[in-house]
Amino acid sequence: MVVTDGSGWSGIGWNDWTDLGLIRARLDAGADPDSGVHFHVRPLHAAAECGSPDVIAELARRVDDVDAERDGRTALWEAVFNNRPDNARALVAAGADPWRPMMNGWSPGRLSLATPTPGLFTLPIGELGLSTTEADAVAEAGRLTTALGDFSYEGLSMACVAGISAAEAAQRLGAVPADDDDIEEIMDDPFSDFDDSLTVVGVTDVPGGCVVSQPWGYIAYATGVPERLSAGTVCYAMYANAKSGDQGSVARDGGIVESDTHPGGGRVSADESAEEILATHLYRYKAVAYCCARAGLRLTDARSITLQPDMWLRLPERDWWK
Repeated sequence: MVVTDGSGWSGIGWNDWTDLGLIRARLDAGADPDSGVHFHVRPLHAAAECGSPDVIAELARRVDDVDAERDGRTALWEAVFNNRPDNARALVAAGADPWRPMMNGWSPGRLSLATPTPGLFTLPIGELGLSTTEADAVAEAGRLTTALGDFSYEGLSMACVAGISAAEAAQRLGAVPADDDDIEEIMDDPFSDFDDSLTVVGVTDVPGGCVVSQPWGYIAYATGVPERLSAGTVCYAMYANAKSGDQGSVARDGGIVESDTHPGGGRVSADESAEEILATHLYRYKAVAYCCARAGLRLTDARSITLQPDMWLRLPERDWWK
């Protein structure tokens, strides 16, 4: 982010919110502490997300309201959501309220219970904390992200399908086992004959369902695949597009019900469900894990989405894949 709107914050980028001298100089020169940042982000919200505690303290003493909301959330909520506990402490010291109701029941305090620092705030009398379902979701997020590990997934497409086997997925797609020689050639260079390699996908049985994947192309995300896989169930699909980022969709009962989603994205809307807000927080910037978790898949390793699926399948030549 670089601010260019002439509000007094012009030229300020994300990294500048850690520079107390710079921010103080802008404020002393007349920059508005309550508005003016790119896309109407409040300065205190920006600092809460990516700044430092001393900058937050400087801004907090100049703003009209330390608990002012933007898009249904306070600066303290942003600090908690982005796992910035030191920034959260600075905001509370300046008077921010951890238990102010917002975001469909996820006050900053409740959300903090789902972070690596669950003891960040004192639990008030009458606050029950996380439900059993929410606590289980937090535990599963830790287990799943650890099981998947770190790997590059640029160019990958995948479809996470609940409640069906790899064999059933193959039947729904009308696919047949791919020839071993073809797979060897594709592994050597999937882009030498991209039209051909696009018709090959991997499929793997995993706890809770199956994963259809293509490490080198978009077909596992293409509309026809999740539509056919999702008959009577749900399918979370994504394509890690090197140019435009992670693109997602949700198919249910044979139709696309959500499109142009951003799985694992760093933003969530105030009108999202409580479950979706929690999932977005738990799988922030973890698109693969997000899709698996939202489909209820409990993977124990990453082989289904790398180059070690249970089997390679060749899809029939049909226009509806695309």
